[in-house]
Amino acid sequence: MSKPQRPRLSPEEASIVRAQLMSRRTSRRTVLGGMGAVGVAAGLSACGTGGSDEGSSKPQPVTDRSDTDKVVNWANWTAYLDYDDKTKTYPTLEEFQRRTDIKATYAEDIEDNDSYYGKIQGQLKNGDDIGKDIVVFTDYMAARVIRQGYVQKLDKNVIPQAANILDDLRDVDFDPGRNYSLTWQSGYAGLAWNKGEFDKLGLPAPTNVSDLWNPKLKGRVEVLSEFRDTVGLIMLEQNVDISQDFEPEKFSAALAVLEEQLAKTQIRQVKGNSYVQDMVSGDALAVIAWSGDITQLNFENGDKWGFTLPEAGGTLWSDNMLIPIGSPHKKNAEILMNYYYTPSVAAKVAAYVNYICPVKGAKEEMEKLDPTLVDDPNIFPPDNINAKVFRTLKPEEETQFTQDFQKVLGV
Repeated sequence: MSKPQRPRLSPEEASIVRAQLMSRRTSRRTVLGGMGAVGVAAGLSACGTGGSDEGSSKPQPVTDRSDTDKVVNWANWTAYLDYDDKTKTYPTLEEFQRRTDIKATYAEDIEDNDSYYGKIQGQLKNGDDIGKDIVVFTDYMAARVIRQGYVQKLDKNVIPQAANILDDLRDVDFDPGRNYSLTWQSGYAGLAWNKGEFDKLGLPAPTNVSDLWNPKLKGRVEVLSEFRDTVGLIMLEQNVDISQDFEPEKFSAALAVLEEQLAKTQIRQVKGNSYVQDMVSGDALAVIAWSGDITQLNFENGDKWGFTLPEAGGTLWSDNMLIPIGSPHKKNAEILMNYYYTPSVAAKVAAYVNYICPVKGAKEEMEKLDPTLVDDPNIFPPDNINAKVFRTLKPEEETQFTQDFQKVLGV
């Protein structure tokens, strides 16, 4: 069946848009997870995460030309903004240009955090213009570039809508008070399972990671190649608060569980987002999964899969908008950030991408746009959601944990 087309997002068409998205998109997390441990390690070694950036001199912002040069250039991940297949445009971005007379260019340039950082790190270090005025990095990479002084401090007077950021995202350990970053979208890692196959096996829905180690599931379990999610979930079950300081031994203890289950072949594979294909084929019956992927799967294939956060808690990740140190269009970038933190605009994006919307008021706007999404906890989670952000690691910890994870995977 051909995909529905639309010139503009409207309440009547919102569900069609979601279906269209599911059939065309590569998940934002596909490329984040798909790089695997090898990609992470390459990025770490190339970027020098041994801590040397702490004492080095930091570049200074360039003169802002926003008042005379009415452009803004944005680099983001694949399928991470509302898109119209018919016009080949991004409707909300088109509206931004009409409202502001600022020409916006948008590129799906970011394949994963480390490879993109590797491409621009030299320019950032020199304070040069990378040709992008906004980049979107996941928490740990956002922490790195803020620490290194590679991004510009935000002028909140230009971004009054930033006050709409969700309370849980307002103060993060890598950027208290959000002086350098604003969340673009967020998501969870939790447990997903094939409901029909679990019924055939006489298994209840999983409630903890350890439920995946049931002998009936041997060789039919997959876990994520992002250690903050897979090891993070195991640590939570071991009563470790991953959002706070913990000893390296706590990470090692959780990693030992993963190593044991790999050795027993309980775990079929450690994968990035390609676990989705294995769930569709039936090769994988239970996985550590990303919430947005399961939402997509169920839209595409029917409500075949369950998703839950473990009783011990899930992991929460965010992607963040930042302005590179060499950007000559800082004010224009801030105007764009302000626009996307307008609740009505944020709701349109959320209706398309189906990740956690970081903007207060967007839920109320979604009532007008698509009421079926208002109660979706993967877009608008309840206040008491049991999920933790894996704390920002020190450079030496990031290097060591990655190396230990690689060793267990046999990389």
